Amino acid sequence: MLTLTSGAVQVIRTVTANPELPPETGIRIEPGTQGADALQLSVAPAPEAGDQVVEEEGARVYLEPGVAQLLDDKTLDAAVDPQGDVSFTIAEGTGTP
Repeated sequence: MLTLTSGAVQVIRTVTANPELPPETGIRIEPGTQGADALQLSVAPAPEAGDQVVEEEGARVYLEPGVAQLLDDKTLDAAVDPQGDVSFTIAEGTGTP
């Protein structure tokens, strides 16, 4: 199962903390449109049917079924640069949540 670093947990919680969003809002990862290895991340109000749900410390990630298989042994990390732009990275193996 995909694991989340503490940085990813913090960023996801910050991105989904808008009080106007439903409480189960999370980040959804699905196949991208730019090639076989491309993934697309978006803010989602809830998981879609068949999604695998990864939840840690209030951060929710919804994985499209094919993506869940692809990322089964991976770690999701996130960082915010000085300009406030968020970047997510996926690494091999499990990280420290």
